[in-house]
Amino acid sequence: MAQPEANSTPASSGDSRRYPARPVVGVGAIVIDEGKVLLVRRGHAPLQGRWSIPGGGVNAGEMLEVAACRELQEETGLRGEPLFLAAVFERVMPDAEGRAEYHYVLIDYVCRVIGGEAAPGDDADELGWFALDEAETLEMTPGTFAVVARAFVAYDAWRTGGKGSPLGGLYLDLGHAAAEVPEGEPRS
Repeated sequence: MAQPEANSTPASSGDSRRYPARPVVGVGAIVIDEGKVLLVRRGHAPLQGRWSIPGGGVNAGEMLEVAACRELQEETGLRGEPLFLAAVFERVMPDAEGRAEYHYVLIDYVCRVIGGEAAPGDDADELGWFALDEAETLEMTPGTFAVVARAFVAYDAWRTGGKGSPLGGLYLDLGHAAAEVPEGEPRS
């Protein structure tokens, strides 16, 4: 995959996520319960209509885990508690000219529900609980299924007494062509 062209113009004041001067930091809350993962159908661009992990942008001065819990509550009505870091990756979406229209660095936590009532809100049009094989059939945002599948493995290890954060600090290279992955490295 060709590298998107870096933006030479600052983001517009109306939507600082489009054509950003710098990547936008986002967080996600992966909630797994009774063998199912909580996903939301995105209600707004980018990637409107696709299923994704509940999450969104981090506010200046906001801690990452706090942002993940805030986004979980805003999008699903559920209050959560982070258990461990599951994945760090980036999503770059170029426009027709190859410029980075959107560029996110995403940090996902596996969380557990500690309260609230599940209902779509904020950026979510719909929410649902899906077994892994069901989730695989959904039209998801790029890279989401790989993150969810790895989170299931990590969650099972954590739940059955694994030590520490099973995937703490994992960086998932979900957007590069196979030819760019060094020999012997896992391919996502």
